[in-house]
Formats: sequence, C-alpha cells, structure tokens
Amino acid sequence: MRWVTFGLLLGLVVGCGAAAEEERAAAPFDLAGEWRAVLASPGGDLPFGLRFEDHGGTVRAFILNDIEEVPTSAVVVVGDSVSIEMSWYDSKLEGTVSSDGSIITGWWRKTVPGGISELAWAATRGSSDRFDAFAISGLQPGDREAISDLTGNWRVTFADENGGEEAVAEFHQEGQRVTGTILTATGDYRYLDGSYESGLLRLSTFDGAHAFLFDARARNDGALNGNFWSRDSHHATWTANRIDPEESVLPDPWQQVVPTDDKRRFRFSFVGLDGERVSNEDPRFAGKVVLVNLFGSWCPNCNDEAPLLAEWHRRWNADGLEVVGLAFEFSGDPERDGKILGRFANRYGIDYPLLLAVVSDKAEASAAVPDLSAVLSYPTTVFIDRSGAIRWIHSGFSGPGTGRHHDELVAEMQRRIEELLAEG
Repeated sequence: MRWVTFGLLLGLVVGCGAAAEEERAAAPFDLAGEWRAVLASPGGDLPFGLRFEDHGGTVRAFILNDIEEVPTSAVVVVGDSVSIEMSWYDSKLEGTVSSDGSIITGWWRKTVPGGISELAWAATRGSSDRFDAFAISGLQPGDREAISDLTGNWRVTFADENGGEEAVAEFHQEGQRVTGTILTATGDYRYLDGSYESGLLRLSTFDGAHAFLFDARARNDGALNGNFWSRDSHHATWTANRIDPEESVLPDPWQQVVPTDDKRRFRFSFVGLDGERVSNEDPRFAGKVVLVNLFGSWCPNCNDEAPLLAEWHRRWNADGLEVVGLAFEFSGDPERDGKILGRFANRYGIDYPLLLAVVSDKAEASAAVPDLSAVLSYPTTVFIDRSGAIRWIHSGFSGPGTGRHHDELVAEMQRRIEELLAEG
C-alpha cells in the first residue's frame, strides 16, 4: 500500500498504559504483521518498520531498521488503545487503533534529562518504501549526476551551536536503497536505512531510545550537504566527502582517556541495587582482573555492550574476572533509577553488581571518577589488572550496526581480558 501523508493520520492520543513488564491479552483486533511507522520529527517524517506477533494471546512487537529487529518489553492493549513499551529506556509508543484496524496514531514519549521528549507518530498496516516520494515529502533533489552511487566511506563533519565533530559514514547502495551507519569518536548511529534518488539521500533509525533522521543533497563537486535531527530537540548540519576506506579519521578509542592517579588506581564507592555500598577496596576484587563499565541504561551502545560483559563475567569469573557497572542515569532519583537498572539487569542476565553513580551529565560524571582524565562517552570500560592498576581504558563502543568494526572490537577486548587473566 502507498503511505498517506502523516498529517492526515494524526488522530486521538491516548494516555499511559499499565506497567511495562506485564503481559496482557491479545487485542480485540489483529495487529499481527508488518507496519510502516513514522515519527513526526522536526526535520520531517522519520520512518521505521514495526512488526507485531501474536504468541498464544500475548502480543509482541519489534522495531525494524535494516537487518536489526529491536524487541520491545511489552505490548499493552486496552480497548482500542495500544502501548508499545521499551521499559529499559523508559520509553513508550502509545496510540489509538482505527476502527478497521489499519492505522495507529498517537505519541512516542521518552524520559530524557530535564523532562519528557515526545513526538507524534502514526503507522499503517503493510510494508512499503521507507521514505515518501518527493511529491509528498516536499524535499528538493540534489545533483544526481555528481554522485551516481553512495557505496563507500565518507568523511563527515557535523556542525551545531556547540561546534563541530568529525565522523565516518559507511554506506552501501543497492538500487535506490541505502543502508549503513556513521561512526563517531564515542559510538555510532546504529542501523541506518533509507534511499538515494535524484541526488537526495534520506536515512533514519529508531530504537526506542534514539530517533535519528538524516537528509543530504549531492553537490556538483561530489560532496554531500544536509541536515541531522535527533528526537524533538537537536539539529545539526553535516557535510561529507568520499575517502579511502583505510584513511584514518577518528581518534584511537584506547587513547582518549588516561589515568590521573600516580599509581594508576581506579577508586569507586557507590550503592548497588540491593542498597549495599560496593567499593574497589572490597575483598571480592583483591587479586582479580576487574572491568569497570561506566554506562547508562538509556544508552543504546551501552545496551550493545552489556550482553557481552554479562557473557564474559559468566565465562571467566571462576578464572578471576570481576565486572562492575557504574550507572549514570538521567533522573538522579534512586528509586526510579534503581527500577530501570533492575530491568536492564534482567534483560541481559547480569549477575555482576550495578551501582548507582551520579547523573549522566559528563562533567558531573568526570568529577565522580577523578582517577580518569575525563568521561567522554558512554560506555567507557576500564581494564584493571590483578595488582589493581589500570591497564587500558576504552571510550565508546562500536555496536553491531558497524559490522566489521564491532567484530574487531569484541575480539580485541576479549584478547585483552585473556591477557590479564593469564598473568596470574
């Protein structure tokens, strides 16, 4: 089916559903199947895929971007209202289903620093092109003769009111469809999916935490020039120029942060989810290899790394590996943040301690862990040897959307853990 413009679909908005972890009965209408969903970003329509499944009366939903299928924590149905919940991000897609069961309209709401971020959204049953045709979108084409195919690597420069940032885009084009990601010094923009036609590139991704929308026009000098929007609040411009795949653009993530303590110690003392204080001085860490992970439950790249940390802890704990998570959450409310962290731990089967540090502001985080020169990104992982000395610090994490970069980083982290464990 062809997509109708977003404004024609925006209808009645419903209130919050019940608790995120509860499973409810199936809807009185059949939601099962694929849907084309669109968030009303300030930069225009931000599309993503959505699939509902009926598992014996329990409705489940998955968010779709390229090959990624993001599971949601629950689907709550009450009458003609549906709430698709991502409890680990304190995020919900809430909407009203039309009488014929073919359209959902409502709001996406997510807790962010300082309040609630929200965008209107709508979905129509069935899959179709990710982005609308030009006649519907109102966007202008670029110089399609200057760039016939976007496949390859691009040096990207973002600019906003805070200055500039360098990044690397890796795109793959088949026909008009473009997929790929953008890597930065602190992480990546995950699985991007979209189109390139008549010299206009459009890409989007949505995972329940982040809502990213890119557009760019091909210029006659072979560069790309466009806009980037994040959720309802952030806008930047960006330019891109093609580079050789081996050209180095980003700083070494193993060298961005250094220890400040003369003995390379990393000291921490924070309260865990059980109300007990955990410190680096505790006997459980003596003579052990310790990974200290600075993270936020709200951070998608932290969610990418968490299952690996949980797996490594299970695999090597008997050999002397301990893992500790220092959580930097949004609200600073221990009760609220502890509940979210509990969901995070359950999602990934984490059995190592998660400790509530300070709020996610990086200046406050840096002050809370003065043995590091700075906290530049979430996650940041500190590798500590059996003598209690910091050996390496890794800033950021390349998620699975980065392909070989993710695989290479995981292999390198595992190699370094094994090296520390082997030192005896």
